[in-house]
Amino acid sequence: MSLSAGKLWGMRRMADRQGRFKMTAVDQRPPIKNPIAKIRGLDEAPWEDVAAFKALLIEELQSQSTAMLLDPHYAYPAGLSLYDPALGLILTLEDSIFKETDKGRLSSEIDDWSVEKIKRVGGDAVKVLAWYRPDADAAICRAQQDFTKRIGEACARFDLPFVFELLVYPLAHDAERTGDYVEMKSKKPDLVLESVRVFSHPDYGVDLFKLESPLAADDVPGVGGDDWERVQSWFDAMNEAAGRPWVMLSAGAGMAAFRNILTHAYAAGASGYLAGRAIWLEASRHFPTWRRSDRL
Repeated sequence: MSLSAGKLWGMRRMADRQGRFKMTAVDQRPPIKNPIAKIRGLDEAPWEDVAAFKALLIEELQSQSTAMLLDPHYAYPAGLSLYDPALGLILTLEDSIFKETDKGRLSSEIDDWSVEKIKRVGGDAVKVLAWYRPDADAAICRAQQDFTKRIGEACARFDLPFVFELLVYPLAHDAERTGDYVEMKSKKPDLVLESVRVFSHPDYGVDLFKLESPLAADDVPGVGGDDWERVQSWFDAMNEAAGRPWVMLSAGAGMAAFRNILTHAYAAGASGYLAGRAIWLEASRHFPTWRRSDRL
């Protein structure tokens, strides 16, 4: 896979000298806003609370990161003055509020936000999450494909790397149906792999995949564990399907479970991780007394 000069530089900005991506995500919105709102007894979390937590994450975790993923509403305005300029800067483009229909989910960009604006504010890369089920209604699949293709074209136009995250989700007939940002425990590996195959086509312009485990986190034993070879075969297949660099996302897995996932991912050829909740979720539970350094 060849890259333009601008995209290649952006990829280098996100990695260490060995080309490994050790990236921390603090762009989450509902997973941070909802618990704060509940504790405050409010319908909506105060901007100051969400921004303060994200600024704290940037301050504490940037020294252990090659790049960080920020959102434009909270993390970027609250944390930019703290941000180490030596780190790669990734900015998220998708709205955290997706459209849930009886036939599947539809993604959209944040209002008044674009690839061009990410370039203008100094972003090294653009990240987009698309919910995708290859077995969803054909019109839903086409809409998600068109959404992704449009962003890929914009990233090419403005010469920024396109970091693309894929997540399967429950359809209306699935027992696990929920609108929360949680891993689908009953997901089938073939759905994950087929989704990757679809978006590996050059038409979508993906430069770096951010991928979920093909199996539920608690079902991944880690290399050398029970049944590890069967599990490894799914990660190997995902690597083949991607056809370009890819990193693991944590999808809210615990630290131990995410370590197991990473052993399989690295054995398969992953280039690193872009994770959030596996790193800082425990600290987030201590609101509003976050500033105890032993919690991060």
